[in-house]
Parts: sequence; C-alpha cells; structure tokens
Amino acid sequence: MRIGVIGTGRIGTIHANTLSRHRDVGSLILTDADAARAQELAHRLGETAAPGVEEIFRWGVDAVVITTATPAHAELIGRAARSGLPVFCEKPIALDLPGSLTAIAEVEAAGTVLQMGFQRRFDAGYTGAREAVRSGRLGRLHTVRALTSDQAPPDAAWLPLSGGLYRDTLIHDFDVLRWVTGREVTDVYAAGSDAGPRMFREAGDVDTAAALLTLDDGTLATLTATRMNGAGYDVRMELAGERDQIVVGLDDRTPIASTEPTGPPAADKPWTGFLERFGPAYEAELNAFVEVVRGERANPCDGREALQALRIAEACELSRRERRPVHLAEIAGGSPPAVA
Repeated sequence: MRIGVIGTGRIGTIHANTLSRHRDVGSLILTDADAARAQELAHRLGETAAPGVEEIFRWGVDAVVITTATPAHAELIGRAARSGLPVFCEKPIALDLPGSLTAIAEVEAAGTVLQMGFQRRFDAGYTGAREAVRSGRLGRLHTVRALTSDQAPPDAAWLPLSGGLYRDTLIHDFDVLRWVTGREVTDVYAAGSDAGPRMFREAGDVDTAAALLTLDDGTLATLTATRMNGAGYDVRMELAGERDQIVVGLDDRTPIASTEPTGPPAADKPWTGFLERFGPAYEAELNAFVEVVRGERANPCDGREALQALRIAEACELSRRERRPVHLAEIAGGSPPAVA
C-alpha cells in the first residue's frame, strides 16, 4: 500500500512515523507547503518527498492522509474523492458548515471513504467510559463533566486560522460526548472570556469557555476549555449515574493538586500537551485507517459524525455571541446519524 501524506508539521510527522513502520504500508509520499520540511522528514524515514500536492495524485497512491492547515482540508478531501481515494483527515473538515457539507457530498457522490481524526475515540480511558455507560454499570446517566485545558496558548498568528476555542478545542469534547454516551445534544448555552492575553481579543476569540449541553435523554453535560492552564495539559471526563461514577483522565500525570490533608500528591511529571497525552490513540487511529483501506473494518468516524461535532461547536459560538440558549435544530446540516 502506498499512502500520500499532505502536511508534515507536528501531527503530520507523527502520522508519517506511524505509517512508515506499519507492516501493511509499503511506502509513503510526503509533501508540505514547506518543501524542505517534507524533504527532511522523507530522508529521515527513508520515504519519498514530492514537490507538491499535484505529484501526490499524479504519481499514484492508494490513500491520502491530510494534516495541512484547516483551510485546505475541504478542497483536498474533494480532490481525493474525485480521484477515488480513501482519505484520513485531521479535524475539522472545514471551519464552516457549507464547506463541510460540500466536502461530505463529494465523498458520498464518489462512494469513497473519509475517516476523521478524532483520536479520543481510540483512547483507553474514553473506550472504558463508553463501555461502562453502554453496559449499564452507571445506571441512568444524569451528569457529565468534561474539560480540555492547554498548558500554554498557541502562537498569535495561528489564532485567526483556528476557528476559535469551540471549533478547535472543545470540538473533541463534543465528539467524544456523543460517542461515549450514545446520545445527541439538543440544546446548548455557552459563554466565553477573553480576559487573558490581548491576542485573543484581536483574533475575535476567547481564551476560556464553558458550555452547558442538554442531551436528548435529559442528561446534563458541562464542558469547559482554556488555553491558559499553567499547571499542565489537562483532559478529563467525569460521568455520574444513579449507581456509580467514573472519570477519564485521572492518573499520576494529571496536573491537579489536592488541598485535602490526605489527598493525593501533585503530579511529578504532568502532561504537557496533546501529542504526549494521546500518543497511543494517534497511532491506533492510523492503524484503523489502514484496516479501513484494506476493507478489514468499518469506518470508525466518518464525515457525518464529524459534522455533528461541528454543529455543536457552531451552536455554542452562536450562543456565546448572542448570549442565549440555542437549539441544535437552528444549525444547518441536521438529521444526525445514529450514534454507533
């Protein structure tokens, strides 16, 4: 199998490393807007670098992995679909609903595969939570509390391209909330704060956000995110039911300290970022993509699934701007798929 990797930044390098050593992948063709970066990675891995995207399609590949900046995702997905190629793409499909819907339509018209990169679906903790909820261990689920906290903010130049805190960061929580609970979000109420560094206000973004989501069975979920968590990278999900309560992301590297005299000690080596925290999950999702391409398993996260997470993000952004509750029915692209 020959796979084209478009984008060799941080996550592209991780994915290229995973694919290069995969037993069912014979070779890679790598390309990037920074040609020297792609060439250096290709040399290090013993793979081939291409001058640009055109060569990826002209030289011939069996599948494409897209890890470019988000504005290029939708066009590249459509290009691959028209070429009859299966695609793995980092989230999101696009920064808006029309772009996402157009790309999904191209994939569906071509009858090809689009697997989206929501790596938390492959994390052991979230998988365990899903099993606990679906098995009935918790009884009736009534409350979910989730958070994603970055240790340090991104570069100021990147913020206007990110889509904002809801679309870039909390979108992972929106996706995994649906995946773990098997329920759909019906209503949201969201707020955000830009009281931190000025670069967030200049980008029209917020550095901290919170949202209250109501699920279709009445379960309440609170989700928070921040770019300014100096203690470390913190990602958790707590699920409380009538019988039991569990938590994802609580271990000896969770960057939180107890004030109780008998509480656990602070982490000696707290998580510093998502690539470290979710390393095994990133590898597992690429292994799954290879199996999808080989026809050995069903697509674990298609474009329609990703669309629902984006719809929730759009609803939260609308709620924040207009300071009101928003029904998901107000957001285009409805009729969500049944959650597997």
